[in-house]
Amino acid sequence: MLLALGVLVSLVVPVVTLPRLPAVSPWPVLLGIVPWVVGKYLLCPLRWRALTPAGLTRRWHLRAYAESELLGLLTPGHVGADLWRITRLTRAGLGRGDAVLSVGTDRLVGALGLGVFAVVAGTSLPLSTVVAAIGVSVVVVVIVVVLRRLRPGLLPIGPLPPPRALAQGLALSAGYQLTIAGLLLGSLASTGHSLPLWAIVGAFGASQLAGAIPGPHGASPRDGALVLGLVAAGVPVAAAVAAVAVQAAVAWLPALALGGSSLLLRRRAALAAA
Repeated sequence: MLLALGVLVSLVVPVVTLPRLPAVSPWPVLLGIVPWVVGKYLLCPLRWRALTPAGLTRRWHLRAYAESELLGLLTPGHVGADLWRITRLTRAGLGRGDAVLSVGTDRLVGALGLGVFAVVAGTSLPLSTVVAAIGVSVVVVVIVVVLRRLRPGLLPIGPLPPPRALAQGLALSAGYQLTIAGLLLGSLASTGHSLPLWAIVGAFGASQLAGAIPGPHGASPRDGALVLGLVAAGVPVAAAVAAVAVQAAVAWLPALALGGSSLLLRRRAALAAA
C-alpha cells in the first residue's frame, strides 16, 4: 500500500506542480534524458560487467541490469535491483558469495565514482557524506572478517576484480554521474530555472547521504534532500520540487521500455520451454 502510494506521488507531483510555474518547456528534459539513458542502461551495465569475472556477455549484463532497474523502482531503497542482479548471477552459475561480491563491488565503485566526478567538477562533497562512505567501507571489512571466521562458505571463492577493472569501473561511474547531472539540469531548465554544473553536483552529492534511508522512488528521503539542496542553491521551492519530480517520473519510461520488455520476453521464453 505504501509502495503504491509512493509511486502515485512520484507521478502526480509533476502533474500538479508544473502547470503552476510561469515557464515550462518539455524540450530540456527530453534532451537531458537521452544521455542519461545511455549512462544508466549502457555505462552502468558495462561497469558491472567489468567488476564481475563471470565470463557473461555484454548482452546478458545489459538485459539483467535493465530488468533490475524496473524492479528497483518498484521497491524502497532500490533494493529490488540488487536482489534481482544477485538472483540472475546465481542462476547463471555464479556462487552466491561471488554474486553478492559482484553487486556490492559495483555499488561501492558507483559511490566512489560520484566522489571522483565531484572532484573533477571542482565540487567538494559534504564531510558527512565522506565519513559515511568510509564508515560503510569499514563495516564491510569487519563483516568479511567475521564471516571468514564463522561462515567461510558464504564468502566468494572467485578472484577479486583486478586494479584495471576497478579503474575502468570508476571511469564508467564518473561518466554516469555526468549524465545524471545533465538530466537534473534538463529537468530544472524545463521549469524555467538553471544552476551552474558545480551547484547541481553539490546538491546531488549532498542528497546521497539521505539515500541510506529507504523510501519509494520519487518520494524518498534522497529526493527530499535533493529538493532542499536545490533550494539552498537559490532555486524556488516550487521549481525545485517540480524538477526533482520530473527527474523521478521520466526514469519510469526507459525502465518500462527496456526492463519491462526484457522481463516479458523472458517470461514468454520460460512458458514456451515449459
